[in-house]
Amino acid sequence: MAHPDTAEAAAAKPATSIEDDIAYLAKRHRVSPAIVREIIRRSGATERSSIEREIAKGKARR
Repeated sequence: MAHPDTAEAAAAKPATSIEDDIAYLAKRHRVSPAIVREIIRRSGATERSSIEREIAKGKARR
């Protein structure tokens, strides 16, 4: 049985839900929504936790 947060489930998410997640993460981590979109594009992940890890890695590099 596949985990509900697999790529198939994420692809089935409505676009508004993804945009809501982008806005939430950008505000929470004090980064631009464009940065969050770029992380999603580069990693291909839409899980909130994996995106947050990538944001934290980027902040550690600064």
